[in-house]
Amino acid sequence: MGLSDGFARPLPTLVFAVAAALSMAGLELAVKQIALGTAYAVWVGIGAALTVGWAMATGVEPASPLKLLFIAGIVGCAAGLKLLPSGGSAAED
Repeated sequence: MGLSDGFARPLPTLVFAVAAALSMAGLELAVKQIALGTAYAVWVGIGAALTVGWAMATGVEPASPLKLLFIAGIVGCAAGLKLLPSGGSAAED
């Protein structure tokens, strides 16, 4: 979004719009399978990890072993939320 210069540059604006639409479609698919709160948490976690990963891959943000570890933790926690049973708490199962 930052590269679109306030949506004045067509190509970055198009890339942002497509990415946003795909992201929302992913959230819609997730909500059909898991609870809304869990789906939202997974969506945010994966989105944050992908954003930071892209910034590191393009050189906008420096990478470090600790940063990679914490990003892996975010992804792991999001995956863990998705794996939890959908009804009640884990203690009730």
